[in-house]
Amino acid sequence: MRAHIIDGKALAADLRASIAEAVRALRREHAVVPGIAVVLVGDDPASSVYVRAKSKAVGEAGMKAVDRRLPASTSEAELLALIASLNADPSVNGILVQLPLPRQIDAQKVIAAIDPEKDVDGFHPINVGRLASGLPSLIPCTPMGCVRLARTVHASIAGMDAVVIGRSNIVGKPVAQLLLAENATVTIAHSKTRDLPALCRRADILVAAIGRPEMVRGEWIKPGATVIDVGINRIIDASGKPRIVGDVAYAEAVQCAGAITPVPGGVGPMTIACLLLNTLRATCAQKGLTAPTI
Repeated sequence: MRAHIIDGKALAADLRASIAEAVRALRREHAVVPGIAVVLVGDDPASSVYVRAKSKAVGEAGMKAVDRRLPASTSEAELLALIASLNADPSVNGILVQLPLPRQIDAQKVIAAIDPEKDVDGFHPINVGRLASGLPSLIPCTPMGCVRLARTVHASIAGMDAVVIGRSNIVGKPVAQLLLAENATVTIAHSKTRDLPALCRRADILVAAIGRPEMVRGEWIKPGATVIDVGINRIIDASGKPRIVGDVAYAEAVQCAGAITPVPGGVGPMTIACLLLNTLRATCAQKGLTAPTI
């Protein structure tokens, strides 16, 4: 049996098209154009690539992109002052500060300074707490994308065994909360988990978000399971060429899984699409409008 490949690029393109249509309707019916500020501090090459991709997607969706590029020498006070000005700007409906930040800046202090209603990354403690409490909130984009991808395979996740490898605040914990909200039975695994392969073999849905290239082997996967690979790892292959791989040994896993996301082309595109969705929802909430169901 060879797994169904979950085409994140195609699914993200469909989602982005629906968002663009909703943005056109907002402009036409309410003269509202969602605006998102993307803040990049320093010149980290990977962060620069991500920011360019996000800004391009924002423009293609008909939204207004407000790019703020700051030097690596920027102080914490300077960045906090910029965030305060963006919080107060009614034309900015979403604020995203690209991580990681330079050493002199406390990332948690910066995240906490963002207006929770404009926190389109879903990292603010208020949004984190609302998600954990089952209340409406802005949801972290990658976890939202993971669950949306899983739901393209399963009409209902209720009652399924889900294993999440990784307990980060950015992916592991929030994706577990979202799976719980879908009534899955959820286990979070991490570096201290005993007999991780045996635990993984129980999973109907396996989310790998541990940041170790090809750590999850094919023999760890329950036949027919749905595998969502969040990992993006740059390695040098046997021929000496650089390539990107996930946290799952794809060539092995595709032989036994029921469905699997590729890397690249799986979770990554959905993360950006979900950022646009959060911006749309944040804009509607700030304007007192009902957000479309997408």
